[in-house]
Amino acid sequence: MGSFFLRRLVYMVLVLWLVSILSFYIINLPPGSWIQNYAAQLEADGGVADQAELDFLRTRYGLDQPLHQQYIQWIIPLVTEGDFGQSFEWRQPVWPLIEERLFLTMVISLTSIIFVYVVSVPIALYSATHQYSPGDHLFSLIGLIGLATPNFLIALVFMVVMLRVFNVTPGGLFSPEYLREPWSLAKFWDLILHLPVPVIVVGTAGTASLIRVLRAQLLDEFQKQYVITARAKGVKEWFLIVKYPLRMAFNPIVSSIGGLLPAIVSGSAIVSIVLGLPTTGPLLLRALIAQDTYAAASMLMMLSILTVVGVFISDLLLLWLDPRIRYERAN
Repeated sequence: MGSFFLRRLVYMVLVLWLVSILSFYIINLPPGSWIQNYAAQLEADGGVADQAELDFLRTRYGLDQPLHQQYIQWIIPLVTEGDFGQSFEWRQPVWPLIEERLFLTMVISLTSIIFVYVVSVPIALYSATHQYSPGDHLFSLIGLIGLATPNFLIALVFMVVMLRVFNVTPGGLFSPEYLREPWSLAKFWDLILHLPVPVIVVGTAGTASLIRVLRAQLLDEFQKQYVITARAKGVKEWFLIVKYPLRMAFNPIVSSIGGLLPAIVSGSAIVSIVLGLPTTGPLLLRALIAQDTYAAASMLMMLSILTVVGVFISDLLLLWLDPRIRYERAN
């Protein structure tokens, strides 16, 4: 087990190093730079791009240096000091820029994940134990619609329904009077009241997908010999299902945890833009469009770290959940 941990740690460090290089260089692949975008934006707004100011900004952010030197100036402080660098677009350090949106992103994403599991597991259990019943067909139809419909389209439908039926605009996470107010119980309650729409919209596709996967896994487990033997011995049906098939059916779901941690931070960028949510997704999109190298690369690195950590956690959970995996690894 010790060699397993050490080997995985080495792999994680190597993967993160390669991702840091690729992400940094890919961000800079499009022609031009943030300086050129900044000058074009000034001219589009009717201003004049002062060459002295552009030269000063180019020198200040190190954009006059070769790309490999820019990478070294970014990665060394990030590794040694946890310094994410300076954002070109917002003229401030990257971490405070992310930090102010991170809490709301995590609230939406974690609530969406809870919503997905709370809704999908009981429905998948019902569908698997009542195969081809009217309820199973209904849930399968709803699941197909949920998978086929883009989340941003669902967001638009919710906005129209809320506006026309309830005369409420569901955009954002706070009422106008709480936008600039410090945190309080009233503001937190206002946040809770605004959560259902983004949570349902973000969680729809995940819920539909999880229902289908879990139902298929359960039906597959029900046909195996250990379930037939347990039923023949008179084991109670619900105890049998929860104790064995459900536990085994969670394997592919547990293996997908690697994608949950970055999803908690990134959120759904398109849905956030449609609903006007102050999350990190739109921030990353704007940084990529503006070629704000340090901001975009730092957020991509944060997502990469969460991905490799999530995959590692899912592997550990699989070792604990499924004795067959532990046996194969031991041999």
